[in-house]
Amino acid sequence: MSDWQSEKLGNVVKIINGFAFKSQNFLSEEVSGALPVLKIKNVANGDVNLKDVQYHLHDVKFNTVLAIKDDLLIAMTGNHPHAEAQVVGAVSLLKLNIKALINQRVAKIESLDGLSNQKFIYYLLKDKKMAHYIASQSSGSANQANISKSALENIEISLPPLPEQKAIADVLSALDDKIDLLQRQNETLEKMAETLFRQWFIEEAKEDWELCSFEKWISGTKGGDWGKEVPVDDFTKAVYCLRGTDIASLQKNMSVNAPLRFIKEKKFFSIEPDNGDIVIEISGGTETQSTGRSYYITEGVRKLFTQPIIFSNFCRLITVRNSEYSYFIYLYLKFLYDTDEFFALENGSSGIKNLNYKAVLFEQKFLMPTVEKVLDFHELVCSNFIKIDENRIQIQTLQNLRDTLLPKLMSGEVRVKLD
Repeated sequence: MSDWQSEKLGNVVKIINGFAFKSQNFLSEEVSGALPVLKIKNVANGDVNLKDVQYHLHDVKFNTVLAIKDDLLIAMTGNHPHAEAQVVGAVSLLKLNIKALINQRVAKIESLDGLSNQKFIYYLLKDKKMAHYIASQSSGSANQANISKSALENIEISLPPLPEQKAIADVLSALDDKIDLLQRQNETLEKMAETLFRQWFIEEAKEDWELCSFEKWISGTKGGDWGKEVPVDDFTKAVYCLRGTDIASLQKNMSVNAPLRFIKEKKFFSIEPDNGDIVIEISGGTETQSTGRSYYITEGVRKLFTQPIIFSNFCRLITVRNSEYSYFIYLYLKFLYDTDEFFALENGSSGIKNLNYKAVLFEQKFLMPTVEKVLDFHELVCSNFIKIDENRIQIQTLQNLRDTLLPKLMSGEVRVKLD
């Protein structure tokens, strides 16, 4: 590593702060001449996303805060690291083939020609050790941390020669490209199943179908457990505990960071999910996101974890009468969630919302198909979900390899052979 140099970040990259757009000028929908505005929530949770994005009319004066494909963005404000999500200093790549504007408290990082490789800088800032260091340089309240442009520029980094930067970035990018490909394939497979579901059971629903509740397909529900952080007394059974955020990660084929908890052995056997059962989130949500995210349990899902899985007391387990009803129930609940039907079935304060799951599952009436129709549907889409499970295991393997290699490549412990 004698050829690696210690350098200040600001000497090898240019950091461009976002613009303080006026909230009254934001548009809720895209119109001609408008571009999406990327806020902290769009850049601090993995790759750049357009969830709940707002738009702003473009003008040449905003060209300095224009973001295009492959640009590197960083959240200058966010949570402290213990929050896990939307952390200050989180970086992301704009992989979407779009043009966008960056809002205040989001910054763009541009590598300087001949000094740094953009992808290398991205992975350097993604490294957990570096990410925690960046967050430690922030200031602010207990609930919100801020980092300044100058603080970022003054961060000391260890930089290999440019050819080695590119080689390191190429290795990590190749893994990410494979992960992206599998994730896109899973999205396509699930969208195919969703399309068939809507066609069979919503658009072509028959008037002579039975008007009834989900009780036709499910035998009941079970409450979850949060257990203890460490083994204590009878709390000795190690389990991974699924939360609403983990359900969302499963749906998006992202890494699942379910916490390891310890519960009583007797409790575990009473609530352990069977294959085909469905976990649904019943507490949480926001003003713009309802509760009610759900996911099915299969052997493939279990293989993602090194210990048995349960679910937190903010979730509920739906036990199915027949595992071959599972994909139908899951897609029906997802359809209701995606169409915002659960907002009307929530109660609680302006903070935490609680889903009236009893109303959803046992009181609300829907035109339900015959058992034969659901079994036919299961036979048709089953291969899609099996492939999704297989891909997800590959994704996790590749993610683990990338996350193991990343700190070793960034520290020089593992070197890349140059051509």
